[in-house]
Amino acid sequence: MVWRLLRPDAKKVWDDDSVVKTLLKRYWDIINEKTTAKYLITKRIDAKVELNEDLPKLWNAHERIRKSFKNMIQRIDSGELEYDSLDNPKVSYLELKVELAQRMLEECIFCERRCRVNRREGEKGTWCKLDERARISSAFLHHGEEAPLVPSGTIFFTSCNFCCVFCQNYDISQVYPENGVEISPEKLASISRNLRREGARNINYVGGEPTPNLHVIIESLQYSDINVTQLWNSNLYCSEETMKLLDIMDVWLPDLKYYSDECAKEFSIVPNYWAVVSRNLKMAYDYGGLDHGEIIIRHLVMPNHVDCCTLPILEWIAENCPKSLVNIMAQYRPTHLVGSNKKYSSINRRPTSAEMDKAYKYADELGITWKPVS
Repeated sequence: MVWRLLRPDAKKVWDDDSVVKTLLKRYWDIINEKTTAKYLITKRIDAKVELNEDLPKLWNAHERIRKSFKNMIQRIDSGELEYDSLDNPKVSYLELKVELAQRMLEECIFCERRCRVNRREGEKGTWCKLDERARISSAFLHHGEEAPLVPSGTIFFTSCNFCCVFCQNYDISQVYPENGVEISPEKLASISRNLRREGARNINYVGGEPTPNLHVIIESLQYSDINVTQLWNSNLYCSEETMKLLDIMDVWLPDLKYYSDECAKEFSIVPNYWAVVSRNLKMAYDYGGLDHGEIIIRHLVMPNHVDCCTLPILEWIAENCPKSLVNIMAQYRPTHLVGSNKKYSSINRRPTSAEMDKAYKYADELGITWKPVS
């Protein structure tokens, strides 16, 4: 396989017992057909509600199931409960999620911007600039992701709910949010199946930002029956309601950009960043078949922001998500608006080796597992 030549670390990483037996155990078991992807399990759970009920009743039904879902996953993973023994219900947990996502689209609160426009009627989100149609710019086997994810079946959605002044994908996320091709749930499912046939170890929803496309992504799973890991690759600035619908994800690949809200406002034009994203990370960490959700946190080290953002972020991860892998990224470069606007002169360079070494050393002191993915 080509990826074994391009990325030998993608094979070697699975020799690390901390990855296989603890941090990404369930993901490894899905790859080896020892357990079942969560979205398939949601198809066998009886929602015990009619989809034409009012919104509060639908959410009550969802919450009742969500609170017991983790226990069901644990039983299936342990072999106590056989997935194939579960019947197909009249209305499934997955179908309930699809209906809730469509209702949310009528007064959109997918992300924490909560602009509440009716995207189903053609209105466009204040920040994402999207109506109900989802668009993708590309879909391919990605060999550049973190080692455990390679090869990754990566689907790049257009648009974003952030406005990062240093965005490297600004052409699809900010400048031309309506580029790419329109995608239906059925077509998205077909793309996912093809990526799996080509050897993808996961289906990786990314962008831009996948959150504005939540309704299409969840509905696409109704048309899929392949046992493959679902991966949410996001800035994680989504609403709590969205996070509840996303307990369907097997692995999380969130950005954790800033600790300082002032930095978030200045460089990504986003309010209340830390409270929202740290809340969502805690929710993701609580999901899973073991005692934790399976997460690879990406932190992009920015120049002149090690003390205000990087170090306190690493402290928070060590305390709140200790069984997460952390990619401490040195890939920042001044792009998009940074080089042309003196306002952003403090980040108009690459991080230095001294800044990166300070981050790596502190991660080691805190006991954070970063080397397999950084």
